[in-house]
Amino acid sequence: MYKLLPVLFCLLTAALVVSAWQNPTHEDWKEKVSPIVLQKAQSGQAVEFILRLKSQADVSAAKQLKGKKAKGNYVYQQLKQTAERSQKGLKDILESENVSYRSFFIVNAIYAKGDYDLIQRLAKREEVASVDFNPQIQMEQIIEEAPTADLRGKTTIEWGITMINADAVWDMGYRGQGVVVAGQDTGVEWFHPAIRSQYRGTTSDTTANHDYNWHDAIREISDLHQDSVKTPDLNDCGLDVAYACDDNNHGTFTVGLMVGEDGEEQIGVAPEASWIACRNMERGYGSPASYMECYEFFLAPTDLQGENPAPDLAPHVVNNSWSCPEMEGCNASNWAMMEALVDNLKAAGIVVVVSAGNSGRSGCSSVSTPSAIFENSFTVGVTASNDSIHAMSSRGPVTVDGSGRIKPNVVAPGIRVRSAVRRGNYQNGSGTSAAGPMVAGTVALMISANPALAGEVEMIEDILESTAVPKTTDEMCGGVDGQMVPNNTYGFGRIDALAAVQMAIQTVNTSQPLAKDYLYVFPNPTTGTFQIETNKVDGPVQFEVYTADGKLVLTKNWQHQIHDQQRIDASHLPIGVYFYRLFSDDQNLSGKIVRQ
Repeated sequence: MYKLLPVLFCLLTAALVVSAWQNPTHEDWKEKVSPIVLQKAQSGQAVEFILRLKSQADVSAAKQLKGKKAKGNYVYQQLKQTAERSQKGLKDILESENVSYRSFFIVNAIYAKGDYDLIQRLAKREEVASVDFNPQIQMEQIIEEAPTADLRGKTTIEWGITMINADAVWDMGYRGQGVVVAGQDTGVEWFHPAIRSQYRGTTSDTTANHDYNWHDAIREISDLHQDSVKTPDLNDCGLDVAYACDDNNHGTFTVGLMVGEDGEEQIGVAPEASWIACRNMERGYGSPASYMECYEFFLAPTDLQGENPAPDLAPHVVNNSWSCPEMEGCNASNWAMMEALVDNLKAAGIVVVVSAGNSGRSGCSSVSTPSAIFENSFTVGVTASNDSIHAMSSRGPVTVDGSGRIKPNVVAPGIRVRSAVRRGNYQNGSGTSAAGPMVAGTVALMISANPALAGEVEMIEDILESTAVPKTTDEMCGGVDGQMVPNNTYGFGRIDALAAVQMAIQTVNTSQPLAKDYLYVFPNPTTGTFQIETNKVDGPVQFEVYTADGKLVLTKNWQHQIHDQQRIDASHLPIGVYFYRLFSDDQNLSGKIVRQ
């Protein structure tokens, strides 16, 4: 027995060493923590951080569902259940330490503020994937170009609306009826005469029910302001307010471009759509936590107490006229979390429109900040009244994440466009912040014309891209010839609301063409083969498929008869996004197809 003791001692010592190595109680927990968070905490500061959990809901099955309601409810349930199941242990720690926190389900994450010891304790937990910094986000500035007093009483339709032919869509009877648009921004002055009647919460000229229509994610003054303007009483709205309010003008301006009209002032693309809003910035500055909160509100709007979420009341499209540059703390360490917000909202059947940014003067690859860089963001550049790109409009390709993806998706008018600002006034402004709402308003017109499109985000985006007025340039960015479409200056081109609505009317859903004139490519996405059906062509046609950078990879010719279906074998093509063109003597049709 005594001879066994040394052996047992050695085995016990070895076991303890292995246990210590496997149990994350030493320095390896730091690998989960953002360097900025670690640096601030080690200096003794209390740090804002976001715990991102390893367990993230799989909502991919939403693609198989039809309609916005089905998609939205499915995504909400999957996200909510995953968060509730996996966050309990972390919440117990935070509550035992009397730490205030906010739990999220739009991505499985928790926002909190704490010191080094708390961060260490949380980071050691197995369920934690990362401890990310909560940096400040800044809106994409709208450049003010005229005083408000000179712009009252103008009765003509604004030039941007006529440029995209939205007024011609109004003549067809489609003005956004039955569609809900949303903006997360600096808030909205709900009682402004140009947008008051369109607010979903309006009950009279002076009162409104803000439950499910408004959410305020701002609870403190931003540290990015100069000391002289940091006091709460300098914010006109205050903090965590229970009514739709704008502390800056920016949010009211963008909503006005989506829906604004008051009888005389015709400034909005979809003047009979309804709007809801969330304040994610305090006079122009927000954070991932504040915009995460707004994204979550849009996925499942709540009452003013943040209770009783209702995914059925989610908007059809959300406008995002802000960015988060690396200099403010947004970088590859937190991009995955930020991209998941966009992905999950899109999976729920909501179009996510994002301004490309105003950094185009720095040249190619200036689309470089969240959320404009993401694949599922519908990114918008800005054009001037001469229907050409403005120098400030950010260009692609996206290089900061190594993807090289072409951006923007499209462009829209946004230079010296007029819209609503606070105190019932109007003002000219410029920037991609103004172009994005034009696209969001066009989405509202499309769904108004064909309600079956609600929730079918890919189809809506495909229609916007394929009906855009092609635009070319001598610029070559990322090896993509500016004479090709799409390119990294204009994307697919300048949006055309009339053409988009006309195509929208032709499509009932993802499996059924409608009415007199149509071109239908199905299934799309495809795993290898797809079919083409059209009654637009009767005679010889040529069909071509191009890569995103303009390389011709497939050609087929045939004698087409009306209503015939032609089978195309694309199984030899790598997985990715492609663009097709079908043309004959009198037709030149194009679109996008995805090879899975």
